[in-house]
Amino acid sequence: MTEITPELQKRKEKSKNTLAQVYNLPSIPLVMMEVTRLLNNPNTSAIELAKVISRDQALVTKILSVANSPLYGLPRRVSTIDFAIIILGFDHIKNIVIALSMMEAFKNKSDKNLNQKKYWTHSILTASAAKRIADDLGFHFTGEAFTAGLLHDLGIPVIHKYFNSEFIKIQELAEQENLSYKQAQQEVIGLEHQQIGNLLAQRWNLPLSLSDSILYHHTPSMAEQNVPLAAIVHLADYMTVKLDTGCFQWDGNFELDKKIITILNLRDEEFLENFIMRYKEPFLSQVDAIQI
Repeated sequence: MTEITPELQKRKEKSKNTLAQVYNLPSIPLVMMEVTRLLNNPNTSAIELAKVISRDQALVTKILSVANSPLYGLPRRVSTIDFAIIILGFDHIKNIVIALSMMEAFKNKSDKNLNQKKYWTHSILTASAAKRIADDLGFHFTGEAFTAGLLHDLGIPVIHKYFNSEFIKIQELAEQENLSYKQAQQEVIGLEHQQIGNLLAQRWNLPLSLSDSILYHHTPSMAEQNVPLAAIVHLADYMTVKLDTGCFQWDGNFELDKKIITILNLRDEEFLENFIMRYKEPFLSQVDAIQI
């Protein structure tokens, strides 16, 4: 655990104040608000929901891309948003819309310093793997696992967009001075991307279990809410590194929290190793299928 020095605390408070004072920090996207409103009404039909989502064709394309991805595990191809709503169910659609809307809000296409393609590939792979792992281990929060997996690194594009010079400095320290990204983030802004993602999730009033899984996706045994959810996101994230498929550069020196073995009832390290290797082919198929 990083020692909280006076200098680190000062950098941390300065960064928090910067985030609090950013007036154009995106509010909840309109489509997300409308979808949430409709889903809170038990009389909403799939047709009504499809009509709202269809206003954003980029969102429709991404939902269909998610639904048809190999790791998502649907038995047949989904070609329309209406059918996606029926086969996925309202809860899964809501989770996908929330996650995709938040990611879109912080996209910054104009800067080459953040590789958007690699970031999206890593995020969608982690999300799909988290859902698949939750399914395979018999957990019932598969939709939440997908959302948490997609948003686990949300703090990275936030740093890129609102602390751009600091973002560049973090990458320079990590790539040229052999610091870990964890150390570099602490050195430059006093906060890590998981803390920033958690702050944003709280601002948007997302469920505590979701913001908690973002905060603790590197240290899931420390989670305070849904510990298995944080553990599954951690495992999915780790698997991108272990299987060298869809990993993201900020996950260099990734340390597995071995307490997830007990949390997820994975018996022992040998069982975990075999469990991970069973995902090798699905991971490769998923990356091949991702369309940006």
